[in-house]
Amino acid sequence: MEALEKGGNLPCVMNAANEIAVFAFLKNRVGFLEMTDIIEKVMNEVPFIEKPVLSDYFESDAEARTLAADIIKL
Repeated sequence: MEALEKGGNLPCVMNAANEIAVFAFLKNRVGFLEMTDIIEKVMNEVPFIEKPVLSDYFESDAEARTLAADIIKL
């Protein structure tokens, strides 16, 4: 099953990681093809929540952004 079809908090995690990866790309910190690897790593490491509530989204977003920045070393 594709990650986004799984639902839960994964679309939130993917979006957060993507925003950090794109920022790093625009600042010439990562290459274009590296962005998907970063996003995939973040999606695999942030805990999956099947039925998130609003606070879960805020926590998942923050954790994903921090992890992506750590991977990139921003």
